[in-house]
Amino acid sequence: MQHITDVMGLACADYLNGVPNGKIKVKSNIVEDDVIPVPYLFRTFDQMPPIEQQALQMCHGRVLDVGAGTGSHALWLQQQGFDTTALEMSPGLCNVMRQRGVARPVEADFFAWQPEALYDTLLMLMNGIGLVGKLDRLPEFYHRAKQLLAPGGQLLLDSSDIAYLFDDEETQDLPETFDHYYGEIQYQMSYKQAKGTRFHWLFIDPFMLAHTAEENGWDCDIIHQGENGEYLARLTPSQAPSNDRS
Repeated sequence: MQHITDVMGLACADYLNGVPNGKIKVKSNIVEDDVIPVPYLFRTFDQMPPIEQQALQMCHGRVLDVGAGTGSHALWLQQQGFDTTALEMSPGLCNVMRQRGVARPVEADFFAWQPEALYDTLLMLMNGIGLVGKLDRLPEFYHRAKQLLAPGGQLLLDSSDIAYLFDDEETQDLPETFDHYYGEIQYQMSYKQAKGTRFHWLFIDPFMLAHTAEENGWDCDIIHQGENGEYLARLTPSQAPSNDRS
């Protein structure tokens, strides 16, 4: 099997080229193998989960869609008249977005990119905060997000408390006995004969999000919580003194 870094870009390019039912295989270090149906990455607003729909409807001003993927969220925002930038590290996905009509795809790393202007809304859907990888990188993330926000701006993100994955007779005590936060996951994706490199991905529970946000100078409001641990949060820079020395 060939090792590449842009598995999702390859799979989504195939979809645009007429491969209708592709599947991205996902291995992790905590659960059985899973698959991502490629058509799901091209969903319309009506096909999106309620949390995503609500987040999109809460956007205002200039929007930065972080980890934009195939551009489904950016396209809807464009259609509503929002000035939207779609930030994505995958060159293949950036090409897909261009083909789909996304006006401003940017191939760059969230932590390194230097924009020409600030944004009123940072949007991070499909567990976009996962790009942080591990809890100890959250202070860097919060600092970076502040650098990108205009005065009065907001950060909208969804994530999940995945403690339920360990809630059975054999594994119910595992989160407490891990040597790391239980939401720190390792993933590896493959598609056809292509296999990606392993990467770290973070799922953060709402209590940990609120706690770390406050420590780093943010106010955190949990806007919506679902039945399976998923939630939508809105974060805004706090006006009170904090540990953030930006």
